[in-house]
Amino acid sequence: MSETEGPRLFLIGPMGSGKSTVGRHLADLLGCCFIDSDTEIEQRAGADIPWIFDVEGESGFRRRETVVLQDLAERSGVIATGGGAILAEENRELMAGTGAVVFLNISVAQQLKRTGSGEGRPLLQQGDREAMLKKLMSEREPLYRALADVIISGGGANARKVARQIEIELRERGLIPRGDH
Repeated sequence: MSETEGPRLFLIGPMGSGKSTVGRHLADLLGCCFIDSDTEIEQRAGADIPWIFDVEGESGFRRRETVVLQDLAERSGVIATGGGAILAEENRELMAGTGAVVFLNISVAQQLKRTGSGEGRPLLQQGDREAMLKKLMSEREPLYRALADVIISGGGANARKVARQIEIELRERGLIPRGDH
């Protein structure tokens, strides 16, 4: 499939929810490409996300994120977004208007396990990781829920099973065509 054919799906959710891992499996199931918006940002910047945060702050990173999402919204595939991509109304409108949105929901306890020391995650370098994850979840969860076409628990099953569950849910709701792929 070309980058302009096929489904356009946005995976949203908190850090550690499995957007990238599940996204790869989902793209395989659907026979389309997988794009990680954070990886795309790093490639375009020629620097990793912690460096961008250090030099440009979170606001500089968020500006880059919006530009990348605008470009990705013109392509098809499974697009894993950063946990804070939903903060900008412009991003939420773009995702809602150009594709189906899947919220991978996990608990803060699961996030703590999955994010380890928080290395490479600038927002977790600011003191108590658990307190920060709780704060981010309380701020962001209503936005995730309001934007999502489908809400899936990303915490229990392995990534392949979660991807399959998403595929079934999307087909049942008519958000992607029924059939073999």
